[in-house]
Amino acid sequence: MSRAFARPSKTIPNRPGASSPCAAPAICSLASRIEPGMTRLYLRIYLTVVASLLVFAAAFAWVWHSRGGPYDTTMHSQVQVIANALPPARAPMADQQQTLDRLAQGLPVRLALLDASRRLIAQSRPRPGIDDQPAVPRAGEALWMLHLPDGRWLQASLPRGGHQPLHVLLLSLFTLAAIIGVLVLPVVRRITARLERLQQAVESLGAGDLRARVAVEGQDEVARLAQSFNQAANRIEALVGHHKSLLANASHELRTPLTRIRLTLELIAPSVNEERRDGLQQDIGELDALIDEILLASRLEALPHLEATEAVDLLALAAEESARHGGVDLEGAPATVKGDPRLLLRLLRNLLDNASRHGIPPVQVRLQVADGRAELVVRDHGPGVPEGECASVFEPFYRGSAARDRAGTGLGLSLARQIARHHGGELACRYEPDGAFAFVLSLPVAS
Repeated sequence: MSRAFARPSKTIPNRPGASSPCAAPAICSLASRIEPGMTRLYLRIYLTVVASLLVFAAAFAWVWHSRGGPYDTTMHSQVQVIANALPPARAPMADQQQTLDRLAQGLPVRLALLDASRRLIAQSRPRPGIDDQPAVPRAGEALWMLHLPDGRWLQASLPRGGHQPLHVLLLSLFTLAAIIGVLVLPVVRRITARLERLQQAVESLGAGDLRARVAVEGQDEVARLAQSFNQAANRIEALVGHHKSLLANASHELRTPLTRIRLTLELIAPSVNEERRDGLQQDIGELDALIDEILLASRLEALPHLEATEAVDLLALAAEESARHGGVDLEGAPATVKGDPRLLLRLLRNLLDNASRHGIPPVQVRLQVADGRAELVVRDHGPGVPEGECASVFEPFYRGSAARDRAGTGLGLSLARQIARHHGGELACRYEPDGAFAFVLSLPVAS
């Protein structure tokens, strides 16, 4: 049943369902603060740019309207020249009309001369295209009005179809803002897309993918940030790799002196006190089991997922391990899962070993299938784990307050949870309704 373990190929984005433990607490903390519902950064930058353009256009129009622009200054000068050239109020009507026609030539407006009561005295002759222009424009239609010293009013109005300069200015500014807004969107999106790829790499590294890297694009601050992330990721991968290698090599090298101790004990067994000999054999067995679990844990940590899987009858596997322990009550329905039978058997063995060592008989195993998942419950009638320690019981080398004077490596439950998560499942503990303490294994059923 042996299975080969292989290192996965390099992957940048986070894989769904990855269950490897966090490689670096700082990276995990950074990744956990990135909320899925957070406003997209590129939208915030883009909307800020567009809003700035609109505020600038509105402010410019307000200044133009309140203080006057170059067009207003020129127009006021022309108005004053026209006013100075007008005949006096006592001049004949024909002279006033002739002068008004002469002054209106070449101007883009129509002039009208009104008396103190704003009744029409004379107006410039209509030109083609403005014949239907009213003689006296209604309120709000005049371009400008000038109150002459003799009480008359000089008024200019735009021809039909003409536009106020301020309106033209506003339309031009808002059109320019819209064009800039359209052009700036791909630029902003390109900048923030690099940040999103960096975020994905951070999340992948925080999930345990030590090979996650991000491409360095450009020469700006984002590129330097990506380069710093890659350097930090390389350092973390090297440190974790050295740690795993040291742990695996040390565990492997311990087997040689352990084998020699076992052989020596067998050779001197007749001359050693039986009680002391049994104690030494038990110590050697526990040390051998500890080394085996350390080696398996280090190999599992190097794998983000299982390389090869097959259909496994979980009920048959539980029956095999229950028969090995003896005194275990097994009941349930058949359930087929995808996984490594050797690892799943090791998971069940660790759970039953824990129940036999720390619990009180009878040990019961129940298997059921619901909602596409197989749930295997291992329960006993012992004191269980205090509620405050239930979350810590799966930590490596953790020994509960009730188990410190009993045999065990402290790795069994941690290794069992690792195996469960590598199979897309979960291992937890709980108290049953009748008060019995139980470990609950949940695995997805094979389709």
